[in-house]
Parts: sequence; C-alpha cells; structure tokens
Amino acid sequence: MLKLRRATVSSTDPLEIRLEGSEQTRPAWADESMVGPSQVGDEVIVNVEALDLGLGSGGFDIVHANLTRGLAAGGSATEHVMKLNYSSLQHPVASVEREAETDRAPPVPVLAIGLHGHLAPAAWAASEAGATGIGYIQTGGGALPGSLSRDVRELLDRGLLAGHVTAGPAYGGEREAITLTGAIDAASSLGWNGVIAGPGPGILGSGTAFGHGGMSALDVIHAGLSLGAPVLLSPRLSSGDPRPRHRGLSHHSRAVLDLALGPVELPVPAEFIEMIPEGIDKVVAVEVDLDAYGRSGLPRRTMGRDLEQDRPFFAGPLAAGTRLAGLT
Repeated sequence: MLKLRRATVSSTDPLEIRLEGSEQTRPAWADESMVGPSQVGDEVIVNVEALDLGLGSGGFDIVHANLTRGLAAGGSATEHVMKLNYSSLQHPVASVEREAETDRAPPVPVLAIGLHGHLAPAAWAASEAGATGIGYIQTGGGALPGSLSRDVRELLDRGLLAGHVTAGPAYGGEREAITLTGAIDAASSLGWNGVIAGPGPGILGSGTAFGHGGMSALDVIHAGLSLGAPVLLSPRLSSGDPRPRHRGLSHHSRAVLDLALGPVELPVPAEFIEMIPEGIDKVVAVEVDLDAYGRSGLPRRTMGRDLEQDRPFFAGPLAAGTRLAGLT
C-alpha cells in the first residue's frame, strides 16, 4: 500500500508540511500541473515513503492530493490518451505522434544519455559547437514528472534546448508522447535538428547489472536505430566515484553497449580516452573544454562532487554533445 499521510502546508517557498499530530516540518514537493498550487494552511495528503527511507535523491514528501483546493479540476473534454493510465493519477494528454506516413522526414541524430546529469553539459556543448534545435525527450528510468527538473527549465530559458517532450511513463513536459519511438519520430516535425533522450532526475539503481535507470539509454538506442537515425551514447565516466563499478567507463555504459542490437557511436573526451576498455567499437575521440563549461553557470556538481573532483564525469557528455552537433 502507498504510505500516505494527512498533513498541513506550513510553508510554500520552499514547500514544507507538518504531518497530522506532529509539529515537525518536513520538505515536500508538489507537481502543480497535477495537484494545483498550495497555500499555507492547506490540508494535503502526502506520500512519505522516500523521506522516511532517508533517500538522498527524492528525499522529500510528495503531495498526492490537496484536499483544500485540489478537488475542483474540470478535466479535459477533448483529449482521451491517458498518461499514468489505470493509476489514480491518470490524466488525458495530447500526443505528438504523427498520423501520416507520407510526410516522414529523414530521422534526426539521437544522443542517448543514461542519467539526467549528462543533459546540461551535452546540450551546452552542442550549442557551443554550433548546433541549434536540439530537443530533450524525457524517458523512464528516473523522475517521471517533467516539471521536477531545474536543469530543463534553465536550458529552455537559455535557448540551449528547443523543447521538452515527456515520453512513455514520463509526463508533464511541454509536449507528450505515448512512446519513445513516437517522440523520436516526431522530432523533425517539431522543428528539431537533433535529440537528447534519457531519464529525468533521480536515476533508479540497485547495483545489479541491468536493474538501473541507465538501461533507458538502451531503449533510446533501439528506438533511434529502428527509425534509421544516427545514434550516439554519452559515456558515463568517473575518476572520483567511490563505487568501483562506476570508475572508468561505468558498468551502466558498458551494459548498454554490450546489449545494443546495432551500431552505436561512443564519443569520448580525448583527454580521457584511456578510460575506454579495449574491444569497444565506434569510439570517437573529441576535444572538450571543461573549463569553459565550468564557467557557464550550468550545474557542475554530481552526487556531491564538483567538476574539479570528477572531471571525466562532465567531459563525457561534453564530448557527446559536441559530436551530436557535428551530425546535425
């Protein structure tokens, strides 16, 4: 069963709540596109599981329903495609999938990222290399709400992303797609020249070979290949991660490359080319400017480590974004 509790909103900036019978405040998050805005004093139902488990990523309560002002939505009279279908959070959306087969344009190049922290450096590098019209498709594997990512908002505001589509189980982007394949296929009709696709913030992980959100990159690769698109993988590299499985070329990236059913190009920062094990095909060395990215004002921390503490982590998506630009 869902671990739901009654609570009262005690602050809205930042959003904090007090559980029924407690005076202690707790951090919370509300997807306003789903549950509406909150005001101090509102009675809400919150899911407390993540905070009670002490999760670092997603360690806050989530507003499930606002009982004071969230029960009067009119819904849609026209759309019938449901996201989060057959759950209590199902809601209708308009999808971007194209109907006509005759207007099919050549597929745009697709860059698969295995975690959300690669999005900002990849989009910045693509722009610096002259690319325009790069859009982001959010997949499963991490946070599903499209409104949760601060990185996406900033990249859109700065013109480094041309748009944001939430595909499959993800929802709440500027546009919606029923499937990842449909979203990639629609990219050219949206005016995009290239796609970066991968999970939202807070990647799922279990420490197992295939039980992690990074496997969403494999879905991106296969969707792109099925449409005839050039496909790239952003390499997850690290010199500072305390977990051996993520040092060098992460097991997340290796698993995706091992299982890919077609050719995948792996752009690698020339400075760290020695991190790539022998036997991996289609490796392309790319020069990157880590210092310039560090001055960009975009995120430069990952899992508590600064860019200077783990330069390969940021260099990987910089190489991938630069190479994506060269294919647009």
